Amino acid sequence: MPDGLTWYDILGISPGASAATIRRAYEDKVQQLGPDRVAGAPANVIAAATRGRQALDGAWRVLGDRATRERYDDETGIRRKGQGLARPEPVPAEQGWSPPNVDIPVGDLGTGEVLGGLAALVNRLSPRRSRPQRVVVPDVRGLLSGPCRDVVTKAGLRLRTVQLTEHPMPVEGLAVDQAPPAGEWADRASALTVYMWHPPRSQPPQ
Repeated sequence: MPDGLTWYDILGISPGASAATIRRAYEDKVQQLGPDRVAGAPANVIAAATRGRQALDGAWRVLGDRATRERYDDETGIRRKGQGLARPEPVPAEQGWSPPNVDIPVGDLGTGEVLGGLAALVNRLSPRRSRPQRVVVPDVRGLLSGPCRDVVTKAGLRLRTVQLTEHPMPVEGLAVDQAPPAGEWADRASALTVYMWHPPRSQPPQ
């Protein structure tokens, strides 16, 4: 599974989803990638569908069982033991120098002005960590369009899709190929072209 994705992302559901919602999402997506849907498709489509079903099965093995799901939520920080779903905590935007704990005479200035000035000073003195200009291209083959978009965005790239099916069914697309290939380096914010396949309609829309 690509970095940054959770099993919830694979199923396209939120961590607070009910057991019934998890089962329904799994069954719907597995049916979409079933052998009957990809019968007669090119080899790369069948290979991508196989990878997709394996990812969905992995999500179901973890999230379909209550105890396994709770353990997964605890291990990944999605849930804190005894506290339900974790709430995000405020953290500094960047690590850097922290001001010493000293008393500062306020004088005629208001406390808000002093604190605002101190925050600006800390911001200027904190070392800046520039983001890398080159990123590793993730492997999105076998992902449905939702998780594919999440992975590409988190990698710092732009998603460009190419539709492979002339008359697609109104379901999520399946990523079957990509350019540049996985593992290569690419400029941040450059485009990752993903070739999406959909099961074809039995009859073209009128």
